[in-house]
Formats: sequence, C-alpha cells, structure tokens
Amino acid sequence: MLRRFHPDEVFGDNYPIEKLDCMGKCYMLEDGQEFTVHEVEMPEGFCSGACTAIYPHIRMLAFGGNMPGTEEGLALGSCNDGLRPVVFKIERV
Repeated sequence: MLRRFHPDEVFGDNYPIEKLDCMGKCYMLEDGQEFTVHEVEMPEGFCSGACTAIYPHIRMLAFGGNMPGTEEGLALGSCNDGLRPVVFKIERV
C-alpha cells in the first residue's frame, strides 16, 4: 500500500455529503501493510472493496502483463472508496 488519504485531503472544505466526526482515513487497512497474493485470491484480512477495485491489476501482473508507463512488473491502483481512498503499489514478485 502506498497511502491512505483522509477525506480532508481529498475534499478540503467542499465535502459532497455532510461531514461527520467519525470520517477519517480507511479503517480496514493500516499504513505500511503488505499482502502477498497467491493463486490470484484475496489475502486474508484484506478489504473486499479494495480487492475488487485493484483485482484487474493483480490479474494482469499475475499473468505476465505490464502496465504501460510503469516499470515492468509494477502497477498502481486505488480502492473505489470515494471518501477514504487508498492507493496501492502492486508488484509482481
């Protein structure tokens, strides 16, 4: 994982919904966590929403493909949580 973003970093003072005190960075994952994918299946403890969003990148790398414009065996993807996005660095090992 590269980074979790706080909603304030994304929206500043222009939230698209009512801002609640409980809103913060993604609570499913922690900064610096690493996961290894085996057999192109979601690792235990990983967020299912994030996995769904970055799964195409995982499959592409697993089957030998490469993302145009990045280093070989590397892709960047993000979860689809519009309020608390997380950006992932996905590497073929």
